[in-house]
Amino acid sequence: MAIDPQLAPFIARLEEAWPEPVLSLPIDAWRDRVERLSAAARTPYPDGLEVETRVIDGPRPVRVRIYRPHAPKPLPALIYMHGGGWVIGSIDSHDSITAAIAADTPCVVISVDYARAPEHPFPGPMEDCRAVVAWTFANAGAMGVDPTAIFVGGDSAGGNLAAAMTLAFRDSPLRLRGQLLLYPCVDTDFERGSYRSEAEAPYLKAVEMVWFWNQYCPDAGQRQNPLAVPMRCDNLSNLPPAFIVVAEHDPLRDDGHAYAEHLKSAGVPVTFRPGLGLIHGFVRARALCEAAQAEHEAMTLWLRTTAG
Repeated sequence: MAIDPQLAPFIARLEEAWPEPVLSLPIDAWRDRVERLSAAARTPYPDGLEVETRVIDGPRPVRVRIYRPHAPKPLPALIYMHGGGWVIGSIDSHDSITAAIAADTPCVVISVDYARAPEHPFPGPMEDCRAVVAWTFANAGAMGVDPTAIFVGGDSAGGNLAAAMTLAFRDSPLRLRGQLLLYPCVDTDFERGSYRSEAEAPYLKAVEMVWFWNQYCPDAGQRQNPLAVPMRCDNLSNLPPAFIVVAEHDPLRDDGHAYAEHLKSAGVPVTFRPGLGLIHGFVRARALCEAAQAEHEAMTLWLRTTAG
């Protein structure tokens, strides 16, 4: 179907904010504009939400932001990895997204400010996320988290990192309850149909996604590593249940669909939503678009029901 007409104002604002091709910008300028635009659009925190930013120890210090709803009992937790092609974005640019998930589930959300490419290519960002997952399990009690209901999730490049975490901890005693993947980039097959049909889609162009991969994983040999490219994993059995939503008008659409089928073939329970009429980044447009809001409600419902 065509792009949802309720997204027209959101797309118009994108075009106004980004009049030039983003790849023509220096990375620092690109990052700075993303942060300024995100700050301008940030909404107040929902009532009853305690928010704390801190730095945890790992192979290197990692900044996290913890969103904790008030509750009389331990809550599920979602360790969230932000999108931005591993190059742009931060826990600040995704602040309203993560706060809304925490309030509407409710669950404790731990948002990860992993080191970014190209300064820190694979495996750096992935190792930062792995350190935060281990830290969350170790500190679950102190945070009011149910250690049997810890999820990983993320959007776009963050979806890649979340999928990688399920592989990294598959054989660990630290058992993840589920994976929440929002329009994830999990493959380097740029010949998939959506890379052609949606090459010039709003928000994310196919050429930009190829460029992002070249920053994150420039070593062709590393692209056979499932922790970098989860679709390269031959056996996805014994992974936690997945919620995967894609956007119809997104070069990454077929990545998410293929990964959902790959998980299903391994016996992993998958809830898949096709995001009809939506574009990459639609979670930012849910105040304007009923279909985007419906996807937010579907993922928070899935988190609640899967947590048990």
